Parts: sequence; C-alpha cells; structure tokens
Amino acid sequence: MKRIIQDLSYAEIETLVYSLGEKKFRAKQLYSGLMKGKNISEITDISKAFRQKLLELFEDETIALQETFHSADGTEKFLFRLADGNLVEGVLMRYKYGNTQCVSTQVGCRMGCKFCASTLNGLLRNLTAGEILSQVLKINALYGTDKERGVTNIVLMGSGEPLDNYDNTVRFLKNVTAEGGIHVSARNISLSTCGLVPKIYDLAKEGIPLNLTISLHATKDEERKRIMPVANAYTIDEILKACSHYFDVTGRRYYFEYTLIEGENCDEEHALALVKLLKGKPCHVNLIRLNEVKERTLKALDDKSAYRFLGVLEKNGLSATLRRQIGSDIGGACGQLRASYLENNE
Repeated sequence: MKRIIQDLSYAEIETLVYSLGEKKFRAKQLYSGLMKGKNISEITDISKAFRQKLLELFEDETIALQETFHSADGTEKFLFRLADGNLVEGVLMRYKYGNTQCVSTQVGCRMGCKFCASTLNGLLRNLTAGEILSQVLKINALYGTDKERGVTNIVLMGSGEPLDNYDNTVRFLKNVTAEGGIHVSARNISLSTCGLVPKIYDLAKEGIPLNLTISLHATKDEERKRIMPVANAYTIDEILKACSHYFDVTGRRYYFEYTLIEGENCDEEHALALVKLLKGKPCHVNLIRLNEVKERTLKALDDKSAYRFLGVLEKNGLSATLRRQIGSDIGGACGQLRASYLENNE
C-alpha cells in the first residue's frame, strides 16, 4: 500500500510540491481538491504530469464509499473500503442543529468491551490520520456545497478506541480543524474513550478544545471490570482525576456515557451511586439504552425503566439526558458498528 496524501498538513503539501519541482501555487490547488473529497486523479486543476508524479507516491483513492444503508429515521450508515481492502463503517446522524458524522479510527478494536460489536474480531490495524479524515471528506463532498458543509459535527465513536491510535487521531484532529481546509471547529468534535488515563493527560496538552467523552457504564471498579477489560488497568478514581485535569487545562466540561444494561447497572441504587460519584463536577451524563449485539448476552433496559433512572439523576441535581435511539434498524446505533463485512467478503 502506498502512502496516504490526506495524512499531510498544508505545510507538508507545500514541501511536497516544492520537492517535485512544481510551482508554489500548485500546493493550494492540490490541497483544495483534496479537501473537496477528490481523488488525486480527479484534481484537474493540476497538470497530468504532476498527477502522475503524485500517483507514483500516493494512493489515488484513499477510501471508497462501497455501500450506504438508510434508516427509517433518516440516519445513514456507510461502508468504506480502504485502499488495502479493509472495511470500516461510519454513520451520519441528522439533527436540527446540523449533521453529525460518526467516524472510525481503527479497523476493529482490542478493548474488548462486552456491549460493543466493534471489538468482536479484535484489532486488525490502526487507520492513518488521512484515512480518518477521508471519511469526513467523502461524506462532506456528498452532502455539502461550496458555501455550506454537509458535515457540521464529528464524533470519534465508530469502530476503534481513538486514544489507542493516539498519534494518528491527534494528527487527524489538527488537520480537520485547520484553517484553509474543511475547518471543523474543535468545539464541534467529540472524542469517546473507554478511559486510557495516560492518553487523556497527553490529550490535554495538545491544545485542541474538543469534547472529551468517557465510556463509564458503571459506578464501581469491580462492576466495570465485568463489562470493560480496561477497568483492570485504570480505576474510576483515576479516570475522574484525569477528567478534572482535562477541564483545568482546556476549560471544557466533560461527558460520561452510561449504557443501561438490564440486571447490571440500572437500578435506583446505581442511579444514586452515579449521583454521588459525579454531582458537582463540570460534567454531563449521556444515558444510552443498550443496542443489543447478537453475539453478546447483555440485554437492553425497557424504556420505562430507562426514564425512571434518568428521573433519579435529574431529581438529585445531576445533569443528564437519555440519548435518542437512532440508526438501530441498520446496525448504526451506539455499539453496533462491527467488522462483520470483512467476514462476509472473504
């Protein structure tokens, strides 16, 4: 597999153009074409000879949109084929405030969370920064215009643990927020992690004021270990200290995802324990009704009980919402993205 040109920043594109003997203005033409989601061969502003030089060094089509699945609620799930034949999924969710794209950062995942389909086949490989960015560029080109982006918000909540692919994730964040490019505000980007504590401290140093979201799903370490192997490495207390540090450095409040699992973490006792754990902190809790995965035995909580759990949190002064269920009919809801297409296409 050749290099991925979308890995490069604008400054690096300029250096590349000079090294290939091209004039300075070619960098802007090339970069503009790439940010419009074009393959190298489709950027006709530059000469055929220059395109050929680039094609000798870089993949022409970083990702291809292989298939689109449409939900009854307007959500769309995308199957992307990478240049090496691997497949990843993404989701576009439509809200009143704009379109939110969920992107993947790895092919598969090695975190082993019991409620998630992405980890069923383990980690196959990391995505490069350019492969992550190209997911956004492809969908933005599909639904955007020269005057208005088709993708207004980004959530790093697809397959993979973003902080387990730290360097590529940070490079992606810097490139997607860069002026002159697609320029998505960091405040419109959310990164979801299962809680890799050292990397949260590293992320705070990067100066990227994004929304940090932690997959919590339990109030006690022993309970968390049953569904999240990462809990064997980092305690809830260590996660809370890292989040507090993130807030102190960035000024951005943080979020906790809490998936309601029948018989596991969703009675009144757990709700009160969650209040005790988080009340008074600059955070918000997103409650998620479990989207069942056929290979797992975990069961979803009924709607009435989910709203009762939310009511306990709100009554006791904890900022919380129950996330709207979208995309579940196409396997595009939280925890449902998987690498099963790889098995079906082998």
